[in-house]
Amino acid sequence: MTSRRRRFAERRAAQGYSQEEFAEALAVATSTVIRWEGGRATPQPHQRPRIAGLLGVTLSELERLLVDERPVETARPDPQPLFHGDDDDMKRRNVLGLLAVTGALVTLPGSDEAPRGPTAALLETGEDPHRGLWQVFTLSDSKRTVFPAVHTQLGILTKGLADAGTEAGRARLCVLTADLYQLAGELFFDANRYTDAAQCYTLAAHAAHAGGDDDLWACALTRHAYVELYARRAPAALPLLAAASRVARRGDSALATRHWVAAVQAEAYATMGDFDACVRALAEAEEVHTLDGDCHNGGWLRFDGSRLPEERGACYLRLGRPDLAEDALTSALAQPLSLRRRAAVLSDLAALGVHRRDVDQVVEYAEAAMGLAGRSGSGFIGTKLDGLRGRLAPLLSDGRVSDLDHRIAALSRTARREGHVHE
Repeated sequence: MTSRRRRFAERRAAQGYSQEEFAEALAVATSTVIRWEGGRATPQPHQRPRIAGLLGVTLSELERLLVDERPVETARPDPQPLFHGDDDDMKRRNVLGLLAVTGALVTLPGSDEAPRGPTAALLETGEDPHRGLWQVFTLSDSKRTVFPAVHTQLGILTKGLADAGTEAGRARLCVLTADLYQLAGELFFDANRYTDAAQCYTLAAHAAHAGGDDDLWACALTRHAYVELYARRAPAALPLLAAASRVARRGDSALATRHWVAAVQAEAYATMGDFDACVRALAEAEEVHTLDGDCHNGGWLRFDGSRLPEERGACYLRLGRPDLAEDALTSALAQPLSLRRRAAVLSDLAALGVHRRDVDQVVEYAEAAMGLAGRSGSGFIGTKLDGLRGRLAPLLSDGRVSDLDHRIAALSRTARREGHVHE
C-alpha cells in the first residue's frame, strides 16, 4: 500500500470505521474496501459522494486521496511512435524544440516592416493548408500519418513568426500557430503522449491569446483539460474548464465553443461523481442545437452536438446510471461515426454489460471494439479498451471474459511492439 492509499485507510479509521463497518455503510463487500485501500481498485464515480460523506472530506479531497493510485488493470498503454523509422525520439524532440522557439517568438513585438517573401505567402494562404490537415486527421483511421505534414508546416510557421513584420501580420501568424499546435497536440494525445500534448495545447492557448482569438484560446484550454481527464486528474481539469468557459463567453456567440466547453465539463463532473452538475453542463451543451448556420469550422472547433449522445452515455456510465446510459449509447451507435468514436461507444457498451453481469454483451461489443483498434493502431482506442479491461474483474471467472482480458492485454503489447518495429 502506497502513502496515498494509506492516507485513505487512515482517514477511514480516524472516522471510527473498521473495514467491515465502512463496507456495510456503503453496501459493498468488505473485500471491495480492502481492494480500494490496497490500490487494486478505485471507487466508481457514483460511490464517491457517499464515501466522501463518510470520511468527512470534499469530493476534491477524496480525489487527492485516490488520484495517484491507479489500479494495475487500468494502467495506460505505453506511448506510441508517431514517425516511421528508428528516430522517433529525435523527431519528437525537433517538434518540441520548435515549440520552445515559437513560444518565444509569439511574445515578441511586431515591426513597421511589411511582410515579404515566404512570410507574405504564408499570410496569404492563411488557414487553408491547416483545414486540409484537420480534414485528413479527422478522416484517417491512423492519425499519425498526418504528423510529417504537420511537422513541416510547424517549421514554416516558426520561420514566418521570426519575420512577422507588422503587428497585424504577427497577430495573424499567432492565430495560425495556435491552430496548428492544437492539431499537433491532438496527434500526441492520440499516441498517449499526454505530457507532449499538454505542452502543445499550452503554447496554442498562449498564441491564440496573443493573436486575439478568444474561441481558439478557449478550445486550446479545453483540450488541455482533456489531458487532465485522461490522466485521471479531474480536479485539475475543472479550473482549466472554468477558465475556458469564461474566455468562450467573450468569443463569437454564433460559434459552438461555449457549448463544447460545457460538454467537457459534464465529463469532468461525471468523473467526480457530481450528478447534478453533470446534468446542468449537459443541458448547456445541448443548447448548441439552437445555433443557426455553421457553428463550427471543421478544424480546431468541430463540436456541433452530434457527439452528445455518446458523451451523455459515457457520463451516465461513469455516474453508475446504466438505465440512462444505454439509450444514449445505443442512439450514438446508430449514427455515422468515425472509427475512433465508434470504438469508444462500443467500449462503453461493453462496460455497461459488465455492470449488468451480461457476458454476451461484454464479449460482443468488446470484440467489435478490438477489431477497430487493430485497424487503426490508435492509442485513444487502446486506452478505452484498457479502461474496459480494468472493469472485467467481477466476470473473470467466465472463460470468455478471461480470454477477452488476455486478448486485450495482448493487443496492447502487439500494438506497442509493431509500432516500434514498423513505425
